[in-house]
Amino acid sequence: MLLLVVLAVFLALAAAWAWSPLKQWLDVQRIVAALQLWGQTYGPVFGTLVVTLALVCAIPLSFLSVVTIVAFGSVPGFFIALASAVLAAAITFELGKLLGHEVVVRMGGERVNTISRRLGKNGLLAVIAIRLVPIAPFAIVNMVAGTSHIRRRDMLLGTAIGMSPGTLIMVLFIDQILAALLQPSGTTGALVALAIVLILLGGFAFRRWSRKIAPHE
Repeated sequence: MLLLVVLAVFLALAAAWAWSPLKQWLDVQRIVAALQLWGQTYGPVFGTLVVTLALVCAIPLSFLSVVTIVAFGSVPGFFIALASAVLAAAITFELGKLLGHEVVVRMGGERVNTISRRLGKNGLLAVIAIRLVPIAPFAIVNMVAGTSHIRRRDMLLGTAIGMSPGTLIMVLFIDQILAALLQPSGTTGALVALAIVLILLGGFAFRRWSRKIAPHE
C-alpha cells in the first residue's frame, strides 16, 4: 500500500509539472540562469545534486537535460546531465526496492516472479532499451524496476549507456532545441522532431536486437 501511495504521488507530480500551474516554474531562461549562478558559486558537483533532486521530484528528464547542457556548456553539461540521471535512478530504484521488492517476491505469484527473474537475468539490456525509448516518467520507471529482480549494477550501467545517445543528440542540436522551446517555429520544430524520431528508431532497433540475442529459458 505504501508503494502504491508513493507511486501515486510521483505520478501526480509528473502530471503537475506537465499540466498544472507548476508548469510556469519550468521557465527555461530562469532555470538556466539559476543553474549557472549555482554552478559558478558552488561548483558543478552542487549543480549535479540540484538536477538530481529535481529528477527525484519528477521534473521531466528531457527538460532538465536541455537546461543543464545550456547552463554548463556542451561537454560539462553532457556529463552533469548523465551523472544526475544515474544518481536519481539509484535513489528512486532503491526506494522501489525498499517498498515493493519483497511484496512482489512473496505475493506476485509464480508467473509474475518468473517474468521478474527473466527481466533480471537480462537486466542490462532491458534497462538500456527502456532508456532509449522512454515510456513513462523517469522516477516511476526506476521505482517499478526496483520492485523487480533487476540488479542495481545493471540499473545504473544501463541508465548511463542508454541515455548517452539521446543526451549526445541534445548536445548536437541544443541550439535548435532551445530555439524551439523559446520561440517555436516550423523549422526548429521539424529538426527537434527529426532528432526524436532518430532516438526512437534507434531504441526500437536495439530492442529488437536485444530480444534476438537474449537467452531464453
